[in-house]
Amino acid sequence: MNQLETRGTEQKTENRSASSFYRTVWRWHFYAGLIFAPFLVMLAVTGSIYLFKPQIENVLYQKYYEVTPQENRISATAQINAVKANYPDASITKYRPGETDARSSEVKIATAEASSTVFINPYTGKIIGELADDDRIMNKVEEIHGELMAGTIGDRIVELVACWAIVLIVTGLFLWFPRKKAAGWSGVLIPRLRQGKKIFRRDLHAVPAFWITAGMLFLILTGLPWSGFWGANFQSVATNQGLGYPPSIWGGDAPVSAVQTKDVAEVPWAAETLDVPKSNVEGLVPASIDDIVSIAKQQGMDPSFAISIPSDPAGVYTLSAYPAKAENEATIHLDQYSGAVLADYRFANYGLVGKIVALGITLHKGTEFGLINQLISLAICLGIILVAVSGFYLWLKRKPGKGMGAPKGPPAKSIKWFILVLIILGVLFPLVGLSLIVVWLVDFIIIRRIAVLRRFLNA
Repeated sequence: MNQLETRGTEQKTENRSASSFYRTVWRWHFYAGLIFAPFLVMLAVTGSIYLFKPQIENVLYQKYYEVTPQENRISATAQINAVKANYPDASITKYRPGETDARSSEVKIATAEASSTVFINPYTGKIIGELADDDRIMNKVEEIHGELMAGTIGDRIVELVACWAIVLIVTGLFLWFPRKKAAGWSGVLIPRLRQGKKIFRRDLHAVPAFWITAGMLFLILTGLPWSGFWGANFQSVATNQGLGYPPSIWGGDAPVSAVQTKDVAEVPWAAETLDVPKSNVEGLVPASIDDIVSIAKQQGMDPSFAISIPSDPAGVYTLSAYPAKAENEATIHLDQYSGAVLADYRFANYGLVGKIVALGITLHKGTEFGLINQLISLAICLGIILVAVSGFYLWLKRKPGKGMGAPKGPPAKSIKWFILVLIILGVLFPLVGLSLIVVWLVDFIIIRRIAVLRRFLNA
């Protein structure tokens, strides 16, 4: 074989290898899109709605929220006593004084059946109304967005969808990347409008997908800390490494407790696993809720703060502020008798990971920079919907009449590199790594060995 023939053979082998690699990536992108794109649309729709939670709730619950400011407010104790008189069988779990003079106070109550929020006029003590947690529309939207209203199973599905979306992004970028010298930016950064419907349908999917890639990846990564499996393990690693929380946040020795702050109050992500200290029960004369409100103001808490009320003699008052801006977050535990500060944990105390996650969460929710933040996040969500719908439409137009039209898979020996991908994804995202193994086994052991399935998928 002469030199030219050798080079030709090598070139053909290289081309076949590149083609196999391309078809493998396309095949996984196809499967991932077909299975998970509908869930991504659901997440984008519910996320778009939840972005505007403050505006929506201010309209829906205006009659509960707004009060006419007067010269003097009645005490927090008097407000809570008014609730106790009207709900004698309920336990009081939280008090929120309201962030402005025109805002009602809130008292959280719990019964054997449900939990509710009672709204009170802080100037007259009159009960304005009651809202059950299960009746709040935005709570339903959040539940769909976070767990498909299916509890733990739903949470795991949403986490799996989010992780697979990363696979979609990586494979999509590979497929988008131009392999031939392009004439300008057409078909790469802007859609081609004059080259026929087939080309336009392709560009309508690929080009917007490129533009939203960074935003989509950001929303996924900032949403994962809330997930029940990956998020819980990530939080455990982030908050329990080294020496743990800074000693400066404690009013004494750091406690060793089986109770975490997320078990007694709604607090920022970085404070959820903070151990809850115990009150000194020697005095047995609890501080009044009015004293606790005064301490909260003295400590410079954000006006949106809430007070979680202890349910047992050794419990503590927990002041929590989870405001629009991450830098104003605060979690403080107070002795329920003396009012002494037992722990004071704020954004300045967070480690680097805690600060990044806190900022990521407020950006994800659209609160960190107000309306501009909401609009940018909305644009990303709408882009996700466009890409998913255009991808589905593209498949419908391309697929044959009696089959799925999946890209044909290359020989198993040509995708040895995929083992490395499985290992990396399995370490970073265990659920997606496990699902990749399952799909890979189904594809190679079942689909490729059953002629009917193979013809249906690849037709």
